[in-house]
Amino acid sequence: MTLSPPPERLDAIVQRHAVITDMLAAGPDSETVVALSRELSELDDVVAAIRAWRAAQENLAGIEALIADPATDGEMRALAYDEREEAEAAAEAAARALQLMLIPKDAADEGSAILEVRAGTGGDEAALFAGDLFRMYSRYAEIHGWRVSVMSVSEGAVGGYKEIVAEIVGRGVFARLKFESGVHRVQRVPETEGGGRIHTSAATVAVLPEAESVDLDLDETDLRIDTMRSGGAGGQHVNKTESAVRITHVPSGIAVVVQDERSQHKNKARALQLLRAKLYDLERTRADAARAADRKAQVGSGDRSERIRTYNFPQGRVTDHRIGLTLYKLDAVLAGEALDEVVDALVAEHQAALLAEQQG
Repeated sequence: MTLSPPPERLDAIVQRHAVITDMLAAGPDSETVVALSRELSELDDVVAAIRAWRAAQENLAGIEALIADPATDGEMRALAYDEREEAEAAAEAAARALQLMLIPKDAADEGSAILEVRAGTGGDEAALFAGDLFRMYSRYAEIHGWRVSVMSVSEGAVGGYKEIVAEIVGRGVFARLKFESGVHRVQRVPETEGGGRIHTSAATVAVLPEAESVDLDLDETDLRIDTMRSGGAGGQHVNKTESAVRITHVPSGIAVVVQDERSQHKNKARALQLLRAKLYDLERTRADAARAADRKAQVGSGDRSERIRTYNFPQGRVTDHRIGLTLYKLDAVLAGEALDEVVDALVAEHQAALLAEQQG
């Protein structure tokens, strides 16, 4: 595998890693330590991959030199021939690993995310399915050691959710969940269906990168803030106070409502957090669309109107339509236990597309 980055770029990365290490050893102020440590952690794996690739290249070159040298005796030459295939495979693997490391990182990947699940077509059954999906993501988050905090919820008439919005906090949340955005379809026999007929319903999932204040500044003059009484379950205290908050971003028309907390102040803070995430996502989507104009290979458009996955209960099957992956592990996927198998395949396909774009 031929690496496209010039040696000068690899040298510059290794040199920068050494410079940061020396600067940290000199004992800078705490603010500088945080910034340098973050950069160093990002470079550590890249530098390790560069060194591994160079070592593999040197090993292969040494074997080739032995084979080419007329002075090499027959026994040594035979041994070199035996080792060459393994050395070539190791060099190829090291080159691919390094190439993946050099792919430009999504700035939001390491951060937390806002998860929105909404019932789509299918009435009560769609709300129940939205509940299934939210439980799946909650269990998946628990497996990964992430924290889930509900921001807003509207329950279905017979269970599940018409809509639920939650914050998932942890390292690398967005990187693992960003491909979940889209329409999820379920095929199963509802408990209320006496004839045993299979019904199809759907729910929409949106995963938004959580925006920090440094990512996006909100101009307060662009905001309209309204308070209202919280609706739905929540007890007498919630319904008697105007604790729910709706914030509208006038220029874009985007509005958010948060009513989960009893404190109006807390609801306002969470509503601003959610609005910031939506506006940040809007800007990212515009930028992604511009970058993807000439892209030949994608993991799907990422459009949330796109049907991305089907959960078929009679067959115990989960199919991701973007990559043609089918797993007969429906229960394990919905329990969050086998969801990584789907996510890993999507990430691998995305990386392959980026590699093709980088090399093309």
